[in-house]
Amino acid sequence: MSLSKTTIGPFELYTIETGDFRLDGGAMFGVVPKTLWERGIPADDKNRIPMTMRCLLIRSTNTGKVYLIDNGAGTKFDDKMTNIYQLDQTKKNLENSFNEHGFSFDDVTDIIFTHLHFDHCGGTSFYDEEHELQHTFPNATYHVVDSHWKTATDPNARERASFLPENINPIKDSGRLNLVNDSHEYEPGLNAITVNGHTKGQQLPKITHGDTTIVFVADLLPTHVHVPLPWVMGYDMYPAQTLNEKKEFLQKAASEQWDLFLEHDAEQEIIRIEEENGRFKVSDHFTLNEL
Repeated sequence: MSLSKTTIGPFELYTIETGDFRLDGGAMFGVVPKTLWERGIPADDKNRIPMTMRCLLIRSTNTGKVYLIDNGAGTKFDDKMTNIYQLDQTKKNLENSFNEHGFSFDDVTDIIFTHLHFDHCGGTSFYDEEHELQHTFPNATYHVVDSHWKTATDPNARERASFLPENINPIKDSGRLNLVNDSHEYEPGLNAITVNGHTKGQQLPKITHGDTTIVFVADLLPTHVHVPLPWVMGYDMYPAQTLNEKKEFLQKAASEQWDLFLEHDAEQEIIRIEEENGRFKVSDHFTLNEL
């Protein structure tokens, strides 16, 4: 596994691959017919599409902080859940990614959670040999948008299955939880865009220096195939709101030529968007190394 990295002003950026998995293609594309979405991502015999859990490590030379954006599904799944989601961490995993870039888990000072669905925060903790939960990143402050924390700790029936107690409770009990407001600034050049369609209080970290902007788009755009406006996940709690948020976001991304870092796309790491006659499409794709 060869991972990419780059430097943008005071920020060193490192791709962190935490594993692959599969989700139902119908759920991933909502009302879009399979005959259309399968042209972009073919499904297996159980209608599941390949996805990855790609996170981002940021070291700030201004503050000395080391931020990790999300951390994958972790290792706490039993055999049944591993089989359902076809979770594969044999090559891509947190430990290997950190080792390749020369970091240790102790180095992480801050974890920015886009949101707390299992495939975004499961790596925060692990079971030790006595089956006790331990923290993977002992020195990290955990940052969650306040409105999302309320959702994660008191979820509706439809979203409850995505918030696993073994993921949420260690964060709650850590004494290191920091609840932030919408559009929080972590330091100059690193802030977040808050969107609420997929789940309330999802934050999309945004790195800006000069004319360069990189946005970690999380589940607003799970893959490059989700760029067309109506292509909204069935998992989204408020799909009409996602539609509006996508339009506003993509208009700005296209006009300002933002680089969009994809968390779940198994093939494409970063994309750029263009708008033509009110429609959006991918104009280019590349890795951090190629920025």
